[in-house]
Amino acid sequence: VPADSAYPEVAVAEGDAVVCSLVAPAAGGEELAWCEIRRGGDASSATIRNLSSDAIIVDGRVIQQELVDIKPGSKIVPGPQEEGHLVYTFDITAAKDHDKNNVKILLDIENAKCSICLNLWHDVVTVAPCFHNFCNGCFSEWLRRSSSKSRDKSQSAACPQCRTSVQSVGRNHFLHNIEEAILQAFSSLQRSDDEIALLESYASVKSNLVLGKQKNQSRKRPLPPASDESNDAEFPCPQCGTEFAGFRCSPRAAHIQCNGCGGMMPARPNTSIQKCLGCDGSFCGAYWYSQGVNSSHCNLICNQETFRMISQHHISRLPDTLHGGNPYEKDITERCIQKSGKTLQAVISEWIAKFDNKELDRSRLQLNNVEAITSRTYLCNHCYNKFVDFLLYWFRVSTPRNLLPADAADRDSCWYGFMCRTQHHRQDHAKKLNHVCRPTRGNP
Repeated sequence: VPADSAYPEVAVAEGDAVVCSLVAPAAGGEELAWCEIRRGGDASSATIRNLSSDAIIVDGRVIQQELVDIKPGSKIVPGPQEEGHLVYTFDITAAKDHDKNNVKILLDIENAKCSICLNLWHDVVTVAPCFHNFCNGCFSEWLRRSSSKSRDKSQSAACPQCRTSVQSVGRNHFLHNIEEAILQAFSSLQRSDDEIALLESYASVKSNLVLGKQKNQSRKRPLPPASDESNDAEFPCPQCGTEFAGFRCSPRAAHIQCNGCGGMMPARPNTSIQKCLGCDGSFCGAYWYSQGVNSSHCNLICNQETFRMISQHHISRLPDTLHGGNPYEKDITERCIQKSGKTLQAVISEWIAKFDNKELDRSRLQLNNVEAITSRTYLCNHCYNKFVDFLLYWFRVSTPRNLLPADAADRDSCWYGFMCRTQHHRQDHAKKLNHVCRPTRGNP
């Protein structure tokens, strides 16, 4: 941990013991592999070995090449004297995890999102027997719509994610605690008050609910339905039972499942409106709209706004994940757009044109098939937000310093740029340095 908060912390993993970091605070400094740190015989100790061509100082001792014991709080200088060098303090983060009442759980935030609204859970509920998780409001509304469309009122609703027949649903207090912990760590994922109020108005799951009776399962294959009417309910998709837009599924047609609503649609490889080129996920909204099918024909259909051509997307507010979720950088970008006198949509349209003309380096675009993407490419909302993040990155780095807000114009750039991890857990660092820039790692 550097004594000067303007510089990032240096993480040392078990499998990568060599410390490669800045050793001097001067501008234009280089990252050097200057020492090796390995865990000691117990959880609260470690050893350090000097790898540089010069001496280093550990707890006041000048160290050449010998192996030295260190502990949390040890003061380390990556040079023979403190003057002209950074000063680090050693710490073992895992030492804080031994308290049984303070267990840390590593969780990818993407796995803590509701597959209906694609946002972080709110008042999370879990369905059985598949154990998928959703927002209480999202699933309650899904359940209401499924019940209103179902011909067989005694039939259980299908899980929105995997189509398994849901037998019960209940609030998950354990995951609710994780949901709150994620919001504390990433406040940018917090929804607006209006969104929360709408979700809570839909929420109907107050305790464990049994949604359908489990009948004794026979080992024999069930008899085929007695009529065509009952067979309609078993059709994988609307085009299996009815012709729409001149197409009807053949008896053994292949189907793909929508990543948004869990519904099925025929696999038609010659169309570009079923698969998101950014994540390779399948989405049904644009396809069913093109076929003239809507929710009156089948309730398992996404809104067409969930999957559209880039040029057809409309944006009125900055994504919460903009600039890696750094709220200070997001605020600066918002003020830059306001200062330009243009709407957010106008700025995005302007940079989409630059993107189409291949004026932008696409290496930072965190999507699949980046070279094939144009303004006519279909993207899901999640990928479109990543695309907007990419465009606004270039908008910011292209903004002259004199057009930045006064409190942002004189900031130095962080060595690690947009890849800096310290900006996510140290607000002073996130605010003090500019992170909308490429990692320089000491190079001018």
